[in-house]
Amino acid sequence: MRQVDMIRLDLLTKTLTETQDYVAIEVPLKILINDTYSFVIWCSPSQFKELTIGYLFAEEILHTIDEIQHITIDETENLCKINLNPNINLTHRMENRQQKTRIVPLIKNNTASYQQDNKLVIVNTDLTVKAQTIMDAIYQMNEKATGFKETGGLHVSGIFNADGTLLAFSEDVGRHNTVDKVIGKGLLSNINFTQSFIIITGRIPGDMIYKTAKAGIPIVTSITAVLNSGISSAQKANITLAGFARENRLNIYTHPKRILL
Repeated sequence: MRQVDMIRLDLLTKTLTETQDYVAIEVPLKILINDTYSFVIWCSPSQFKELTIGYLFAEEILHTIDEIQHITIDETENLCKINLNPNINLTHRMENRQQKTRIVPLIKNNTASYQQDNKLVIVNTDLTVKAQTIMDAIYQMNEKATGFKETGGLHVSGIFNADGTLLAFSEDVGRHNTVDKVIGKGLLSNINFTQSFIIITGRIPGDMIYKTAKAGIPIVTSITAVLNSGISSAQKANITLAGFARENRLNIYTHPKRILL
């Protein structure tokens, strides 16, 4: 975060006060794959390794953590270099990556919620979690979110096991980035995603469900709203999707059997 000068205007007292504030920082992270292909992701300057792995996994460029030969991070240059096994057909994966088809054509009467629904992974697991465990996990995550408390400008995500133990945590200016970061952390730590749940502070659209389904996470909860595309994708992926989890209440939109009273 960065401290900046500002003027606070108060209409009630009709005063102007010179003071300081903390704001979130975003930087362009360049991801270079096999010295050939590159991406730039605007993100918070933290967890570059986790973000890179989670993003490439979601984009179907990286299939397993074992495909990584070497990865280096240069935080000064905001650069991540990653080398994948030479036997991988990287050109084919780049041509078929998920991001290329995120633009939905405008077709009259087209009700498709998310263009990648036909590629959704179906999540099958017997996991159940008590609603109180989810609420306690939200409190735990909020307590850890120091960047958000200081700036109000960051999203937060956390992955927890069934008893509410925090397994992966991230803060970032982008809500999608937080999901990539915690999934990347989970891949590095060999987390059993099928026995975990994820909490996200931002809205949940279909492409975020795509990320969690690919990892195999069966329960997705937001402390804010879910979108129509998120509900449709979660229904198809057999994911339990909940929103507005706050003040001892939550709304369950799909597959409610996994969340217990």
